[in-house]
Amino acid sequence: MTLLSPVWTALLYLAAAVCFILALKGLNSPRTARQGNLVGAFGAVIAVVAVFLSVHLDNIPWIVGSIAVGSAVAAPVARRVKMTQMPQLVALFNGVGGGAAALVALLELAHSEDGWMRVAVVFTLLVGAVSFAGSAITFAKLQELMTTRPVVFPGLPVVMALVLLAAVGTGVGVVLSGSQALAVGLLLLGLAAGVLLVLPVGGADVPIVISLLNAFTGLAVAASGLVLGNVLLVVAGTLVGASGTILTRAMAAAMGRSVAGILFGAFRGGSTAGSTAVSERPVRSSSAEDVAVLLGYAQRVIIVPGYGLAVAQGQHTAAELALALEERGVDVDFAIHPVAGRMPGHMNVLLAEANVPYESLKEMAEINSEFKTADVALVVGANDVVNPAAKTTAGSPIYGMPILEVAQARQVVFLKRSMRPGFAGIENDLMYEPQTTLLFGDAKDSLTKVLGAVKGL
Repeated sequence: MTLLSPVWTALLYLAAAVCFILALKGLNSPRTARQGNLVGAFGAVIAVVAVFLSVHLDNIPWIVGSIAVGSAVAAPVARRVKMTQMPQLVALFNGVGGGAAALVALLELAHSEDGWMRVAVVFTLLVGAVSFAGSAITFAKLQELMTTRPVVFPGLPVVMALVLLAAVGTGVGVVLSGSQALAVGLLLLGLAAGVLLVLPVGGADVPIVISLLNAFTGLAVAASGLVLGNVLLVVAGTLVGASGTILTRAMAAAMGRSVAGILFGAFRGGSTAGSTAVSERPVRSSSAEDVAVLLGYAQRVIIVPGYGLAVAQGQHTAAELALALEERGVDVDFAIHPVAGRMPGHMNVLLAEANVPYESLKEMAEINSEFKTADVALVVGANDVVNPAAKTTAGSPIYGMPILEVAQARQVVFLKRSMRPGFAGIENDLMYEPQTTLLFGDAKDSLTKVLGAVKGL
């Protein structure tokens, strides 16, 4: 006997679904993202409580124990993870979701006598396994446990095609026979397909693939909802699949690339991962005091944050510098590229943590026309998103990617740790232009020195 009637169960599921929709709406803006996240978490709590009260469950101690162990592991990890490692965390959590959906489908196969239900089982098994294995590889790439460059070998397209054909054939066999052994084989083929799908992806394309795999997980969860007869899983999975697809397309557009080019570009040399060689061309470097003079006596400064700022945890110092300049009458804005950092919103969240006003954060489409009015563009840890090669060098790994028009500013100051290329692995010709000055060092340390010099003017 259950504690909730079907009517109350349906109402709680509806409330949870509404929470998930409102959460996605809130996550659409940095200003409301925190509230959106909390609303989504509250919806998940409602869903779990509804299941416990409406379904006759066996092995409750094991279920509660698993929830406790998972919470004990996930909460500290999520709280302690650095913002620079957030894409890796997303990849891990996404992979776990896809793997869980695949295992549920594998277990439910024994109870699926209807042919259409087995189709849902096969879909969940394959897509969930692809998401799990692919997410594991993206995590390893971003965590630098393996090379971030594309991994290809002769005959890879043929191997991929054979694995997919074998998966389709095995899936048909599972639908027709309900064989558990064939289902395990399909699971293994899905894992192999996930690995082969992500290995050829490199450079700045990896975070985009994480978003695509997130969409895969959503589809797998929706299909598992059909397998389990749970409407809320169908709704939640569909929302995740749709939002992941939209985000993938948006990120690909921001990179000026197609999703197919991202996944298979390495086969024709189109992946965003170029040479890691460092040029020996001379550059103009400067001191923190000279940079402070440039900034302090400017009328308009545009700060361009990038991954280097996140690595150095220099967002608070950047915010202090902007405030110090504004106190001197300097007009200061932050230019945000859609894929600055490692994923959309990365820079927005970092700067929001430092209490930079939202109106000072300007997206690429809004700020690009204003660079020509800027006395100084201060680039802090960014590289590929300001690289003119995206517009001028056909055949460059980032050719066609929309960039911030930093080169139009009267003076450009790069805060760089070294002359090493950015995540795409290619040189930035802007650093060798006569209007460009480089200040070498850790981004936070350099900003601190510049801030101190500005205050001393």
